[in-house]
Amino acid sequence: MMSDLLSRSDPAAALSAALARGGDFADLFAEEKTSTLIEIDSERVDKLAQGKRAGAGVRVVHDFRTAYSYTDDLSAGSLAECAAVASAAVKDGGAHPPIALRSPVAHQLPVIRGPESLSVRERIDLLFSADRAARAVDHRVKQVRLVYADTLRRIAVANSAGVYVTDLAQYLMLYIEVVAADENGMQVAHESWGGTRGLEIFDERSPEEVAVLAARRAVRNLTAAPAPAGVMTVVLAAEAGGTMVHEAVGHGLEADLAEQGLSIYADRIGERIASPIITVLDDATVPGRRGSFSVDDEGTAAQRTALVDRGVLKGYMYDLRLGMKMGRPSTGNGRRESYGHPPIVRMTNTMIAPGETAPEEILRSVDRGLYVRRMGGGEVNTVNGDFVFEVEDGCLIERGELGSAVRGATLT
Repeated sequence: MMSDLLSRSDPAAALSAALARGGDFADLFAEEKTSTLIEIDSERVDKLAQGKRAGAGVRVVHDFRTAYSYTDDLSAGSLAECAAVASAAVKDGGAHPPIALRSPVAHQLPVIRGPESLSVRERIDLLFSADRAARAVDHRVKQVRLVYADTLRRIAVANSAGVYVTDLAQYLMLYIEVVAADENGMQVAHESWGGTRGLEIFDERSPEEVAVLAARRAVRNLTAAPAPAGVMTVVLAAEAGGTMVHEAVGHGLEADLAEQGLSIYADRIGERIASPIITVLDDATVPGRRGSFSVDDEGTAAQRTALVDRGVLKGYMYDLRLGMKMGRPSTGNGRRESYGHPPIVRMTNTMIAPGETAPEEILRSVDRGLYVRRMGGGEVNTVNGDFVFEVEDGCLIERGELGSAVRGATLT
């Protein structure tokens, strides 16, 4: 088993130093990332990078305000210096009692085949094989870009409430962009695949299969008719619905935006905000998903949170600081960009819970509409709820059945 990132330092002493001048709460976050990035463009390796980065940050919360200091050095002396810097931001507090940490609790997400089981050359060969698969779909495939990234992330979190946890997680991602063109124009399609798993993720969907999906979509859109304008019923496939709820709803349910009044859902807990058939969940416990983990970046256990229950807003996503401020427990949504950043409230895996109506029945209920298989880019105004999404893959619904492909559709 790997050693704890804080095992050679004294986290309790660092936390005590952080609260030496007062403060309501302090935590220490250590992180180590070992990563590989490979990018192939126009049938050649365009980028190859490998590296390891480690460091830690100390946070002090006083009157719900945050002071943060970080270092690239995990030694006890460097952490003590960080703690002193963060502590200096507290001007009027009293000394905190000595910190007593519980024994560290170790977590690890399961991985069957780590990326290190393949050499870098073998990982590059996987991408070239996917590139060939995309180009073999149709002679109109003109360009293929592939990005592969794997990251092994170790963290350790200790705080003034006595929490001391560690976690180890493997992240893997494959992204493919395909350009198809003919005498009538050009179309671009994207496909991605990944999660908190190892190379076994490609047993479920191989790089070649991911590439073929993107290539077929790009080629199909070359002959697709322009989408009709106007108001119509829209049916979203599961993947497209996930994108919609993440962007159009999820961000507005992050407590930092709601607390600042920058969300259309601010001060609306208990109100009906959606159809009774809609339940929205944020769930970090789904095995293998990109937003899944054992503990968040504040050491709170992963959990499944009902944000909207049968159309009624039940609550927001909280981290520890905003939970304390708003009188709510953390929902395990304290996320960090890296050890150089304090945690903020962000989603994990946000989704609409499955309903009871069969997909075929939903389609049969629509006389004329648009079926969206995949969303493209978009933007959301969380204050008023307005959104604009491009549709990357869609087709008409005609008399309850899927019809011809269309392109250029925009949802508002």
